[in-house]
This record gives sequence, C-alpha cells and structure tokens, in this order.
Amino acid sequence: MRWLVGWSSIAASFGTAGRVSDRRTSANGHANGNGSGGYGSGGHGSAGCGSSGYGSSGYGHDGGGHDGGGHGLPHADPPRGGLADAASADDPAAQDADRTVHPVGAQLLWGDPDPLWAVGDWRPDEIRTVTADPADPFTRLAVLGCCGATDAELRRGLYAARGGALRHLTEWSGSYTAVVQAGRRITVLGDVAGARPVFYTPWAGGTAYATAALPLADLIEAQLDIGHLAALLACPDSPEALGDGTPYAGVRRIPPGHTLILREGSREITGYETVASLAVAAPEADAGRAVEGVREALVDAVRARLTAPRHAPDTLVPDPGPVPGMGPADRRAARGAPAPGVGADLSGGSASATLALLAAGLPGAPGTLPGSGSRLLAVTFNDLATPQGREGELERAHAIAASPRLHHVVVAAAEEALPYAELDGPLTDEPGPSLVTAARERRRLAAGSADHFTGHGARQVLDAHPARMADLLLDRRRRHLLRPVAALARSASASGESLLVPLTVYAAARRLARTPYRAGIEAAAARLREGGLTPSLTGPVDASLAALTWSRPGPAAAWLTGEALAEVSIRLAAAAGRPPLSPRPGEARARALLARHAADHRVFEQAVEVRSQRLHAPFLDNQVVRAARALPESLRVQPGARAAILRTVLASAGVRELPPGWGVTAHTPNETATRLGLRAALPGLLDLFDAPLLADAGLIEARVVRQALLDAADGRPVPLDGLAELVSMELWLRRLLARRGTCWTGTSTPRRRAVPALDTALPRLTPAALPRPTGPIPHP
Repeated sequence: MRWLVGWSSIAASFGTAGRVSDRRTSANGHANGNGSGGYGSGGHGSAGCGSSGYGSSGYGHDGGGHDGGGHGLPHADPPRGGLADAASADDPAAQDADRTVHPVGAQLLWGDPDPLWAVGDWRPDEIRTVTADPADPFTRLAVLGCCGATDAELRRGLYAARGGALRHLTEWSGSYTAVVQAGRRITVLGDVAGARPVFYTPWAGGTAYATAALPLADLIEAQLDIGHLAALLACPDSPEALGDGTPYAGVRRIPPGHTLILREGSREITGYETVASLAVAAPEADAGRAVEGVREALVDAVRARLTAPRHAPDTLVPDPGPVPGMGPADRRAARGAPAPGVGADLSGGSASATLALLAAGLPGAPGTLPGSGSRLLAVTFNDLATPQGREGELERAHAIAASPRLHHVVVAAAEEALPYAELDGPLTDEPGPSLVTAARERRRLAAGSADHFTGHGARQVLDAHPARMADLLLDRRRRHLLRPVAALARSASASGESLLVPLTVYAAARRLARTPYRAGIEAAAARLREGGLTPSLTGPVDASLAALTWSRPGPAAAWLTGEALAEVSIRLAAAAGRPPLSPRPGEARARALLARHAADHRVFEQAVEVRSQRLHAPFLDNQVVRAARALPESLRVQPGARAAILRTVLASAGVRELPPGWGVTAHTPNETATRLGLRAALPGLLDLFDAPLLADAGLIEARVVRQALLDAADGRPVPLDGLAELVSMELWLRRLLARRGTCWTGTSTPRRRAVPALDTALPRLTPAALPRPTGPIPHP
C-alpha cells in the first residue's frame, strides 16, 4: 500500500511539523528517501512492507515506526509533525511539543505549517517535488505516482496553478496524484475516473486529507457508517445513494474530476471537468479524429510507464534449485516474486492484447532490464478446472504471443485457484467484490513483471452504456439506434421474442429520455421501499432494459432487510433534490459506472498486491478517459465499437495482422468456475454466515444468505455477483475488526484506530426510525 496524507490547520503556529532539512531534499526539487510502511509496518514478515496481513498484525503498528531514507543518504531525525490530540488551537494538548502525531513509517515531504507525508513502499522516481522559487519555499508541487511530465513541465504547471489554473495539472500522461501548496492554500487533485481518490475529514480545527480512507478513520477514531455499507450493497452504481461517504463515519471522498482546496483549515470542493448541456446538443465530433485522440492518449500512457526507471524486486526468495518440469521462471513465480522489467496480461481479449502489442512495439527496450533482452513478458491464465468455453481466447493469446518481442508465460491452475478458494488476505481500504477472487488473481500476477499492464477499465471507458441510447433520442439521432437494437434482437432470437425486442428497447430509451432526473431518482427510491426488486438478469436484453433507468438496485439488494432498503431509499430521496453531475442520463450513468469500476479496481490492487510489483491500468488514466469521452455517441453505441476502435489504434501504431476472432465480445464471468468454487468452499462460507457481522448490523438475515449459498452450490439460478459482494463485505468487516494496529504514532492514547470499541463497532439500523417497505421482498 502507498498513500499520502496531510492536513491544513487554522493557525500557522499550531502543531508544527518540523522542517525538511537540506539533506532530505535535493537541489533539483526531487524528494529523497523512500518511505516504507504501507498502512504502518508488519506485512510479509518484515517491517515497513506496504501490505499487512489479516489477523493480529493488522494494518499499522501499535507504536513507534521507522522512517526510510533513500538514495544512500544518512537518516534524518524522525519527522516530528502534526497536531497533538488537540481539538482547537487553544487546547492545552496543542502546546505539548513532546506529543506530535505522524503516520507510521512516513516520509516527510514538507513540513510546517501544513505538513505532507508519503507512506508506503514508494519508489524514488514515484515521488517528485518542485519549488517555484528557492526564495519562496511555500510555493511547491508534489506529484506522486507515474507521471510522464518533465521537471520543466512540472515547474510550468506550478506557476500556472499558483494563479488558480488547475485542470492542466491533470493533463500529463500517467496515473498520479498532485498536491499544490501556495502559501497557506493547499490544493489536492483527484483523477477523472476515480482510481486515485482523495479523502478528507475535519480534524483539530482544520481538515486532514489522504489518498486512503482508513488512515483518516484511524486519526479520528471513526465508527462504521452502516448506511453507506447498505448503499454499497443495494445500489453500488448509484452515486446518489453513496454520496460522498465512505465506510467510515466522518470520512468523506471528493467526486472524480474534482479537487479539494484548503485555506487555513477551511475547505472547498470544485470540479475541473466540463459538463455537457441538456439544452443545446453539442456538434458531433469527427469519428476519425476522435479515434486518433484515443490512440495518442494510449500510446502516451504506455510510453510514460516504459520510460520510467526499471525496477527489480527488492528481495528475492532463494531458488531451491531445479524442479522437474519447472523452468527458472516457473520456480520464481511459485515463490511469489515478480520478474524484473515490464510485462502485461494477455488473456486473448482486445484490451490486454492492445496494451501488450503497443508496449512491445514502442522503440527501445520495452520489456526486461537492459542486458537481459528486450522482450515484454506476456502472462496468460489457463483455468484447468473449467477449460470449456475459453479455447478461442487461449488460441488468440498464443497467436498474439508469437511476436518475437513477446515472451509468453502460461499460468495453469486447477481447483486451487477457483473463486472462494482462499479467503485469507490483507485488509483493504474499502470492501470490494474482488476479495473472493484475490488468491486466483494473485497467482497470475506473481508470474508477471515488476511493472505489469492490465486492461482493466477498457469496457467502462470505451463501451457505450445502454442509457446512451436515451442521449441519442435527446439529440434526435434515432437512426443510430438501428444497429444496437438489431443486435439485441439477434441475441434474443433463440427465445422467439426477437420481434418485440426493438419496440421494447426503443420504448424504454424514450421513457428514460423523457424522465427528469428528480422523477427518476424518486421512482428508484419508491421501488426500494416497496420491495420491487428484479431477482436476476437472464440475458443482454434484460440487462439493457434494466440499465435504461436513472438508478437501479444492485445484485445483492434482494438479500437486504427492509430496514436496510428503507435507509437507502431515504438517501435516494434526499439526493433527488440536488442537481446531478450531468443532466444527460446516458452520460451520468456511464460516469457513475466508471467511478464504481475504478473504486473496485483500487480495492483489487490492494487485495492482490505482490511485493515490489506495480499494476498499471492505462485505460483509467486521465487523458485516455478524456479522449474516450470525445468519441461520438453514434460510434460508441454500435455493436463491436470497442474492438473496432482498438483495431484502428493498433493499425495506426503499425500492428495490422491480428488473429481471427480478435475483438469478439468477451463472455460473461465464468459462472461454472464460480459455482465450482462455491461448492468447494461451501462449509467455510456457511460457517462465515453462521453469525455474520452483516446480520448484527441489520443489513441481512443470516438464514436467507445461507440458503442462497446452498442454492448457488446446487446450480439454481442465483445472482452470483450479488453473493460475491455479500461475502466480500463480510470478510472485510471481520478483517477490519480483527486488526490490532494503527496508522499513527505519537499520540497520547496507546492506539488511535478506527472502530476502537468492538461493542460499538456495528450500530444496528433502528427499524423505528425508518419506514417499513409496503411490499414483499422477493427471494432471488
């Protein structure tokens, strides 16, 4: 885990954080030192590792900590910084200089009066700081992550940001977080997709911010927000239900495409992205020029990773020697250490293949370290437990890997890599459905490289949300609906109802186009109160019809109690009176779906983390998302649009020979593997829901979920993705309450951590305060 944290207090003399000495900051403005500690120390058996295990070690350390010094420089004194157990500047605790609070294992980037720390296993090249003028040390910029900007570009960006121009700070290639200090004004910029979020909370008369929610929850000793957990299960794709909350009460999240501005403790949240108008339709962009913009953004995103310094694993487990049937790479992957250099997923799908071919085709040495070859490591996962249905993808992966610039590695696994096979893992910042498949994905990624490309986000960025058809109707472009509606009719031809599909889909899109935002959200709230939930979706037509709405319940909503659904309905009803981020239903739902996927991808990165490895998802970069949003809607809604766009991108980059079947619509998640994993892990899952914490919070009834697990294992129609969300949240709650560490040290209390008291950890929803649903809650 890697995160940054800082705060802005009201008075400049309140709780100073110490100054960064000259030996910790180089002359060119780059930060020296590579902090370690993740959520404190205690992961992988060594202090300072960024990923802590589940159990007594928890995230963080009970006290103390160490501060990493990098580049061979002598260690400075431990950073003394922050506000010491004080609620205001006049609090006597603020005058106690011996008690200062700072993150465990932190690297101080700049000090008083508004300190900033970097915590975790950051690489030296991932932390960059520049100052506008040596005579003005309080006008500075920190960029953390992979950023393709040069030092001169960073300095020019700082000059412009000093005057208030912020959007250009998000226009460099790569994935990063930028923090600007101009006097007592602190500006923290989130990304466009939401993969690098920013959180904040009021604290000690000011505002603390971080790129992770758990450290702030530890700082204020926050309790769980049960209403937010209910919204995550009931309406995960609806920002109206989730709001700006987090699982921790009092910790807030800024929306994607927004920035947090702090002025001596006061805060302001403002957006830097333009919003389309509903009154006037924008002229349709040129399709060829828009696709060319996607190509340039993708190439720049890949190049930013390839031009960064290459890294090898920090420590390699000793090789036990030759093993029959295993080569050196296989033995290294079995020991859980990534290979040096750059690699990529190669599943046979269009997104991962595009990134692998772009990375392998760029000039220079795209793959391994200099002197050991220039081939890029391509990893394909072969599920031996359920080989049926994926033969075409494996054949395409082998055909693509025939390129001489690719070194192909196939990771084969059987029952040991099924979903739900291993449910022990690290504590993530938030719950996410990837927790049930983390062991499966970690096995694949361990065979990858120190810098590994994934195609995550391509579907959400490039594909058209079904609600885009309503936007076309708003713009009076009905003729562009012919091909997508015809494709849906062909998919339903086996049921004999294909003749009614075009009329049904068109009527649903027309109804959504004529439904105002407020009416749509209020209807969704009433639907939750009345219990009118759809048990499951049986095909693409049903999925498209369900998506043609302002808000829809998630797959786990049918298992929630009436009190939980009523709580979420209250949230939706309150949100109906606020203006939407976008008045166009298609654009609003597409942005909400992308934000949800980006948040899940962030949890995925934490759950599958392999030491010394970085996962790169270029499709979630700011410039790639913006280039994809410039694509005309008439192009995006056509069947096979994503494959056609990526084929054009590859052709422009010089890759024109692709295997037959490349770009076919990817199948749905492997239901057979999921059911096999459920059946194998059924005794443990039943024990998990024997006395679940979700039931203690009033969100579910344990017997109903246990019956659903039995039905899923027996092959009955049950929303499997909804069960994954329930199991993941239960696992996350147990890991959170079992932790013993904290992210902070230097406080008067022995341990400052979230959910400090177990007896008050799960405040149950009170039925008396919430209206009961008037209709029955159908069983999935």
